[in-house]
Amino acid sequence: MADEVTLSIHRGTQESGSMVEYKVPRQPGMVILDAVHSVQAMHAPDLACRWNCKAGKCGSCSGEVNGKPRLMCMDRVDKYPAGETITVRPMKTFPIIKDLVTDVSWNYEVNKKIPPFKPKAGTDWKFSQEEANRIQEFRKCIECFLCQDVCHVLRDHSKKEKFGGPRFLVRAASLEMHPIDDDDRLEVVRKELGVGLCNITKCCTEVCPEHIHITDNAIIPLKERVVDRHYDPVLWLWRKVTGKG
Repeated sequence: MADEVTLSIHRGTQESGSMVEYKVPRQPGMVILDAVHSVQAMHAPDLACRWNCKAGKCGSCSGEVNGKPRLMCMDRVDKYPAGETITVRPMKTFPIIKDLVTDVSWNYEVNKKIPPFKPKAGTDWKFSQEEANRIQEFRKCIECFLCQDVCHVLRDHSKKEKFGGPRFLVRAASLEMHPIDDDDRLEVVRKELGVGLCNITKCCTEVCPEHIHITDNAIIPLKERVVDRHYDPVLWLWRKVTGKG
């Protein structure tokens, strides 16, 4: 029926789970999270789903809708054909705790590897608007971890021990490119975050709900800095001669 929404939702844990179908009334302006809440209210009060702001700013309600990483609170039901069953699954890249809730704690362990902001000694805290704009883009990140979910290095190859993922390359870029920062994180970027494993598919940029140019503005510049330091023959010779760097 056109006035109903049919959802197939993952139920269960990492060890044991299955897709269960539910039907709920279609409401004007309904988003996927609304439909999930209707399922909780009408059919499955024990359905686990993480959410908070319902305004696309907290990053809590990340999931996969019809196989695509989405913020469920921003994904409108009416963009899917009437009568089509909409599948709702948890993020594939992270272990499932229950139903649509995943364990994203690994991300916070990666974050600890990145040295915090360190201002230059005696700085006057002045920098241009252009410099401010460059890093402000990175600060829009809401840590929904959709970029981490879609990244094939993490999603398909499970390289969590070698690759920190796009979210934390963005954080490293926000610090490395800050005009007042005086720390050097390139070895962290190269060894701990494994920037060399990214092959620039731009899938992370495509799913970012804040439209951050993750690949072009964060990852590629970090790759260039690492290459300049370790693989540029002229710079290598200069360091040998001067003993600097």
